[in-house]
Amino acid sequence: MQSAHAGCSPRPRKPCARREIGAGADREDALTEADVLGVVLAGGRSSRFGSDKARAMFDGRALAEHARELLLHHVEQAVIVGPDGAIPDLPCPGLGPLGGIAGALQYAKGLGFTSILTIACDMPRLPRGLLDALLRRAPAYCPEAPVLGHWETASTTALIAHIAASQRRSVCGWAEAIGALPIPAGGPIVNINTPEDLALL
Repeated sequence: MQSAHAGCSPRPRKPCARREIGAGADREDALTEADVLGVVLAGGRSSRFGSDKARAMFDGRALAEHARELLLHHVEQAVIVGPDGAIPDLPCPGLGPLGGIAGALQYAKGLGFTSILTIACDMPRLPRGLLDALLRRAPAYCPEAPVLGHWETASTTALIAHIAASQRRSVCGWAEAIGALPIPAGGPIVNINTPEDLALL
């Protein structure tokens, strides 16, 4: 599924504003924005759209760039991952968004990130406060759109094993299996599936 359109390289830790996340937010090791990698999942087949919707233009920019900008309001770095293979699905291609999340987790773990915040490329707008709510704890996800989630890189091996053993290869199934906190959207989520959906924005 994945190739990094917006790359990320190993970076030294630097001071930044603390972001409290999770029940252990009062601990000394509470996460900061620098600990979380933003990930735009852009490797879908776009069968209903008829072309690569990640690159479809809206207000002068590709849809995937709109999604990336949403993430950059909450994290220091964000990548767009797509179909050319630089960040491969794990444990193998063709597993949908769950395989993409597994690949992104391993990629982020290798760079020293503690967790990833994921969004689909076809979500140029989100309800106010949703990403902030997801960032307060990992793992967490939005039941109305499970690809919107906050996932710990420590769970990479467990996710790969889950994918290999489970017939229910859905993000929601994984979230439920690990007891991820469901975070209601709190409003409508714009999701672009067809050119008509895009024209209505």
